[in-house]
Amino acid sequence: MYNDATMEQVKILAKQLKIPTFVQYPDLLRQAGADTDFGSLLLTLMRNEYDQRQENQNRRRLKQAGLPYMKTLEELDLSRYDGKISELFIGELASCRFIREKKNIIMLGNPGRGQTHMAIGLALKACSLGMNVLFKNAASLSTELSEARDNYVLGKLEKRIRKADLLILDEMGYVSFDRYQSELLFKVIADRSERGSIIVTTNLPFSEWTTLFENTAMVDRLTFQSYILDMNGQSYRIEQAKKQTR
Repeated sequence: MYNDATMEQVKILAKQLKIPTFVQYPDLLRQAGADTDFGSLLLTLMRNEYDQRQENQNRRRLKQAGLPYMKTLEELDLSRYDGKISELFIGELASCRFIREKKNIIMLGNPGRGQTHMAIGLALKACSLGMNVLFKNAASLSTELSEARDNYVLGKLEKRIRKADLLILDEMGYVSFDRYQSELLFKVIADRSERGSIIVTTNLPFSEWTTLFENTAMVDRLTFQSYILDMNGQSYRIEQAKKQTR
C-alpha cells in the first residue's frame, strides 16, 4: 500500500509544507474501510491538521497569557456565593461576549473567595475561543511599567498590553502605588476604555480606592460598561481548613 521511500518523501514534503499530521496517513489507511474513497481520506487528514493547529495555537495563547495556575469555571463552587452569582450568569460570562463587547468585570471580595479562580477560568475560555489574554498581578504590573519607563521600553510593553483582548489585573488593592505607578497604571486602563476588556480582582470596596490612586477617574474608567460582582463572604480556604481539622 505504501513503501519506505514513499514514506520518506511524505515526511520531507509534509515538513516543507508545514502539514506535519499528513505523515499519519498510513494509520488512516489501516483504519479505512475497503469502500473509503480518496476524498474522505484527504478530508480526514485536513481535519486532523486543522485540529492540531488549533491546539498548538491555544497552547501558545495560554503560554503568552501568563496564568499563575490552571483553574476552570467548572471547578468553581457557586454555592458559596449564596445565590448572588448564578450558573446562568457564569454561562453568559463564559461565552466571552463581554470581551467582544469591550466590557469589564470587577470582582470585589475579601481574600479566599475565588476571584482569581474565576478570572483564570474566564481566561481559559477566552483562549479556547481564539482570544489573546494577559494576566498580571496589579502590583507586579505597576513595577514592570515603572521599570520599562526607566529603561525606555515603555512603549513596547504598552503595545503588548493593548494587543490583549482581555487584560486581567489580579489583587488590586493589596499593595498601594506611588504617584508614578498610579499614573502609568491609569494610562493602561484609560487606553483600554471601549477598546479592550479588563477583569479586576480586588479586596477593596470602591470607596477605599482613593488610598491606591490619586486619580479618582480610575474608578469611573473601570466601572463604565462593567459587570460588578460582589463576592464577599467566608474565605473558602478557611472553610477548607476548618473541615480538615474536624
